[in-house]
Amino acid sequence: MLTTVDIKNPVIAVKDLNLYYGDFHALKNISIDIPKNQITALIGPSGCGKSTFLRTLNRMNDLIKNVKTDGSVKFGELSVLDRATDVVSLRKRVGMVFQRPNPFPMPIFNNVAYGLKIHRMAASHKDLEEIVVNSLKSVGLWDEVKDKLNKSAMELSGGQQQRLCIARLLAVKPEILLMDEPCSALDPIATLRIEELMHSLKENYTIVIVTHNMQQAARVSDITAFFLHGEIIEIGPTDKIFTRPGAQQTEDYITGRFG
Repeated sequence: MLTTVDIKNPVIAVKDLNLYYGDFHALKNISIDIPKNQITALIGPSGCGKSTFLRTLNRMNDLIKNVKTDGSVKFGELSVLDRATDVVSLRKRVGMVFQRPNPFPMPIFNNVAYGLKIHRMAASHKDLEEIVVNSLKSVGLWDEVKDKLNKSAMELSGGQQQRLCIARLLAVKPEILLMDEPCSALDPIATLRIEELMHSLKENYTIVIVTHNMQQAARVSDITAFFLHGEIIEIGPTDKIFTRPGAQQTEDYITGRFG
């Protein structure tokens, strides 16, 4: 693996991570440090392990049968892969935005309030309302939905639904946002809104994004890691990865020779 970035005090430190789906070796000796309050993009062709790696960071792979992992994933002092780790608490701190918006079939207000109620994070209904409003404002959605909070979230456009899902995450005060192809199902205008949102959110959150869109990775990320066949080939500052890659495989992928 070629690395041209030195991350001091990473928010997540991954070392020698291996993951198996049964006998299939999906992630091979992955080592990467995730910097705080920056956007790290994971790029590479389909099936190279990007999303599998992303799901490792909050133990979403636990939901898949016959998955085995070894190595180390540290979130501060927390050992993510330790069987004793409280997965519910972990996923509250490390939230996930999926490829397709997944709002709950309930009113807009209740979507954002859902996690707050589950985790008992609001002392009163007034507190609940305040957090919901602030969460919707933080994703630029408040002015668009403030007069229809009791209407179904399923009536929103795709881009609005994705921002609602992000607001639902922000309401429970995560530290890290994992985004798995968050714009692939959206039109260009909605995609731009999500990219602008990511730029503003990194002031308060650490973001890791999987994307097949090279232009998107170049626009939004600070650090880029190139995955191939379950391995990280190269990690570095995004501008360097896209203009002066150190590995031939990285250059071939970025220039469209394969993938």
